[in-house]
Amino acid sequence: MEKTYQKGTLNLKKLTLKIAGMMCENCEKHVNQAIETHFPVEQVQSSHQKGETVIIAPQELDESALKAVVEEAGYRFLAMKTEDYREHKGFMSKFFG
Repeated sequence: MEKTYQKGTLNLKKLTLKIAGMMCENCEKHVNQAIETHFPVEQVQSSHQKGETVIIAPQELDESALKAVVEEAGYRFLAMKTEDYREHKGFMSKFFG
């Protein structure tokens, strides 16, 4: 999906998805690619050990659409939690913006 927002947008959202069926790093990549293809996201990181995917997005994403994409990729969508996300900048950002 083409990103139509400016990267580094303020008021980002952090979405944590609980997903069953990821068994390895290839599964993680498969889930990440499916989400990146269908949604405007800044970052996606999956963990088969934790059974979760964390998404940083410029806006809240539709839970039923996320569920459909995850399940179309062959995994089971269990739950989703959404919260505000603040980018953490390093110490030097105080001096250099």
